[in-house]
Amino acid sequence: MSQKKTGRIDRRKIMAVGAGALVLGVGATATLAGWIDTEWVFGGNGAGGPGIGTSTFEVQQSTVAPFTSFTDRETNPGGEIVFTPDALSLAPGVTTYAAMALRTTADSTRGEVELQQAVPATGVTVNDPDGLLFAALEVAVATDDAPFTCDTTAFAGDPDGPVVIADGSLSTSGGTSAQELEAAGGSTQYYCFALSLPQTFTPVAPATVDDYMGLTVTPAWEFVAESIVD
Repeated sequence: MSQKKTGRIDRRKIMAVGAGALVLGVGATATLAGWIDTEWVFGGNGAGGPGIGTSTFEVQQSTVAPFTSFTDRETNPGGEIVFTPDALSLAPGVTTYAAMALRTTADSTRGEVELQQAVPATGVTVNDPDGLLFAALEVAVATDDAPFTCDTTAFAGDPDGPVVIADGSLSTSGGTSAQELEAAGGSTQYYCFALSLPQTFTPVAPATVDDYMGLTVTPAWEFVAESIVD
């Protein structure tokens, strides 16, 4: 009887040791013994769709009065503004004018735009050796958030009228201030460009005054727009 009891005890010890070894074996290959669980969340819109996104900022231009049809022209040369009929027959002291307008699109946030200095238009053939005429021309730009007549009166300095934001050499003069555009096309900004050949100008040597006759140029202007974060 004692031998059988001893045998049973031995078998139990062996089983216990084996079980212990199994536990130790598991412990040796895992850093933590226990349950693993995960939870996920996502930024939604309350209905299972995407809840994070970007706003839209888009400025469009109109180059034909009464400025009711707007479109995108985002690369040089851009939309075409047509100057008054004497534009191709300038003489010293003559000024020519062209108007345009800007506004945001219906789904756009608000922002502001600033006029940059003119550069030669891309893809337009001109007759201006060494950029003589481009460098000799002067530009003035007036702007207002209400329609106005684009002629000499736009530059008369009326405190209740358009503001002159550029005035000087065509090749170096850009806008001196930015204009704000309301969201969703809530406002329209009107611009008047005036180009002139000064009454007196000094030809760039070795050119003479005669060398400036019969030339053509096509300036292009960029408006740099930036959204306003409220």
